[in-house]
Parts: sequence; structure tokens; C-alpha cells
Amino acid sequence: MKKVYLYKGYERFWHWSQSVLVFILLITGFEIHSSYILIGYENAVNIHNITAWVFLILTVFTLFWHITTKEWKQYLPTTVNLKAQIEYYLVGIFNNAPHPTGKTLLSKLNPLQRIVYGGLTVLVFPVMFITGFMYYFFQYPVQGIELESLETIAVLHTLGAFFIVAFVIIHLYLMTTGSTITSNFEAMVTGWEEIDEEETLIIEHEMAESVKALIKTSDGKKKKKKKKEKKQKKDKKNKGETLQD
Repeated sequence: MKKVYLYKGYERFWHWSQSVLVFILLITGFEIHSSYILIGYENAVNIHNITAWVFLILTVFTLFWHITTKEWKQYLPTTVNLKAQIEYYLVGIFNNAPHPTGKTLLSKLNPLQRIVYGGLTVLVFPVMFITGFMYYFFQYPVQGIELESLETIAVLHTLGAFFIVAFVIIHLYLMTTGSTITSNFEAMVTGWEEIDEEETLIIEHEMAESVKALIKTSDGKKKKKKKKEKKQKKDKKNKGETLQD
């Protein structure tokens, strides 16, 4: 086993800030829906709205960070070990089976995490933001959206909230399934995580081979395109000469 600095400073800041903000949004959101009474409806609405704006700002900065550091590639979906990962979560994890996917600096997420986290980023959170702002600007005193009903928006926003609750519960449980019950938690606090060095080399080799294959395929397509264009130009030239004759 080898200790590697896997999670950068901003990555950890974003993770814990997002966790706190999502927790506040869920607590206040369900109070707004009259699920319980903790701080009162008006306070819940005000805190929910302010937290939503902070969350949006954090998300914008985080998207910028992912793009500039190229960390967005961590979320690209892959079918490599996907079936094995699903089987591990459904059966293997309860039989002390070895984890089918190791972590590396180039691949911090397993195939299923890539799909779920990517889905949250490109689907669930955008839906929550859009429906939330429709709530916020509905019949605004100056220039509101003036929708006839909030029913559809409310249903979508609430469904998104339940999905996030389910994700949080599963995420918290899986966090305890590392080499020790607190190892995953400690890694996200310190940034350092123990990984299998041999497995890391194998995974990085497989990824390098995949990249080479993609480049080779891309180069092959470019060569075919150039060859086709060259042939078309030649045919056009020959056709022009034939017409002149």
C-alpha cells in the first residue's frame, strides 16, 4: 500500500462546503413543505434562499476549477469494471469481496460513481436550480415569470430533493466501507489516501492504452477524411478536364 495525496485543497473545501449547504437546503426545504417545524416558515424560506445563492456561487467556481484543472475528466463515464462494480455493491460488499476498482490520481472515482456524480452535476442540480429560481421569481413584484401554476415545478423540485436525500444516505453508508470505518472520511479531511500501488500501475496502464487507442482511432479518421477529400478534388479536376475536352 502507498499513501498518495489524492484530494487537493479546493477539492476538499468544495466537498465539505457543498455537504453543509445541501444539508441546510434539505432541512429548510422540508420545513417549507410543512414536514416539521424547527425555525418557523419565514426563517426557513429566508435561510433556504440565501443558502441557494451561496450554493450557486460555489457551483460556478467549482465548475471553473474543474475545467481549468481538467478534473472534469474524472467524471467521464466508462463501462470498464461497471458490471463488476454494480455486483460488488449488490452482493460482494456483504461477503467481504475485494473492491473491483482501485483509485489513482487519474481515476479517483469508480465507474458507478462517475455515472451518479455526473448525473447529479448535469441533471439533478440544474433541475433544482431552475425550479428553485422559478419558485423565487414566481410573480415577482417587478417582473415575475407569471406562471399559471407552481404544481409541476413543486413536484420536480421535491422529487429532486428526495433523490438527493437518497444519495446522501447511500453516500454516508458507503463512506464507512473503506479499509477502516473512518478511512474514507480521513482521506477527504487530509487529502491523503492509501492505495494499492500495483493495482494503480495496472489501472494507469489500462487508461494509457485506452487513450492511445482513442488517439489512433482519431488519427485514422483524420487520414480517411483527408484521403477522401483528396480523391474528391482529383475527381473534380478530372471532371473539369473532361468537360474542357
